[in-house]
Amino acid sequence: MAGVRVEGLTKSFGGRLVLDIGTLEIGDGEFFSLLGPSGCGKTTTLRSIAGLADPDRGRILIGGRDVTGVPTFQRNLGMVFQNYALFPHLTVGENVAYGLRERGAAAGDISRRVGESLLLVALPGLADRYPHQLSGGQQQRVALARAVAYRPDVLLLDEPLSNLDVKLRVAMRAELKRLQRTLGITTIFVTHDQHEALALSDRIGVMRDGSLDQVGTPRDVYESPASVAVADFVGGTNLIAGVVRSGATIEVEGAGALMFASLVDAGARVTVAAKPERIALSSDAAGGLRGVVESVAYLGSSVSYLVTIGRQQIEVRCGTAIAIGGRTAQAGDAVSVIIDMASARLFA
Repeated sequence: MAGVRVEGLTKSFGGRLVLDIGTLEIGDGEFFSLLGPSGCGKTTTLRSIAGLADPDRGRILIGGRDVTGVPTFQRNLGMVFQNYALFPHLTVGENVAYGLRERGAAAGDISRRVGESLLLVALPGLADRYPHQLSGGQQQRVALARAVAYRPDVLLLDEPLSNLDVKLRVAMRAELKRLQRTLGITTIFVTHDQHEALALSDRIGVMRDGSLDQVGTPRDVYESPASVAVADFVGGTNLIAGVVRSGATIEVEGAGALMFASLVDAGARVTVAAKPERIALSSDAAGGLRGVVESVAYLGSSVSYLVTIGRQQIEVRCGTAIAIGGRTAQAGDAVSVIIDMASARLFA
């Protein structure tokens, strides 16, 4: 296994800079996710590490070895694509054996490795089937088995769960985590799904406009976003505009005031970042910000309220329905919005 280091990596397309990463260090055996919206540069970063894209400048080191100019097939990487890219004319066993054969492994080693790899992904006994005879989840497992059969130094995953239905995606997250932990292989995972990144990763790199906005543990990124952009993308955070008044008071136009422990200078315009699940609603108009319920959505495990406060709208997510005047809250109800300021973040 091996760690990965990226230094001064840049890439442009048509004169437009699409990638600009100063330094990124991924530890040996770490599960690292590149998270961000479409077009942020995460796949270009992965393709550069894989040798499928040539950076304009910078270096890529795997296990301390500079592989910037090394062809893909000489980097000893395993890769799983979004569409799995299985060979339709080959059986499951032949697909898994493909990389081993290309590397000149002995027939006995190939047979043993194929069996071990299929056992790792819980597909023993399916070696003679063809890809079209498998479900989407099974095809994804075969792609994983093929990628790890020859024991690569690094495993690269380009949104491999995006083609699965919701229930299967959740199940495959657990399988992927188990496989990575069993092998102890350095893994770089590209996704736009924050839930996948939070559930799977040791650390996350949140990307925007070709650069890394923040690198940290899932808890760090979720609880302590380093910028408004990270707060907005991770956790569906509410961004509430306000103006600092005297003392520790933030005025939210048309809705009242918030109290914050540490503030910038009076008169400064600020943004309060508050997670939907860290906000409560009450019928007591004496506390919190004044709000009006615009809509209510039942989500199964929670109830989502869209609430207008002054000129802004926020989402409030509660474990159970809120009671207003002896009935459940509905559109048009006046409410008091109480934000857990201890968990909120303030951005100037």
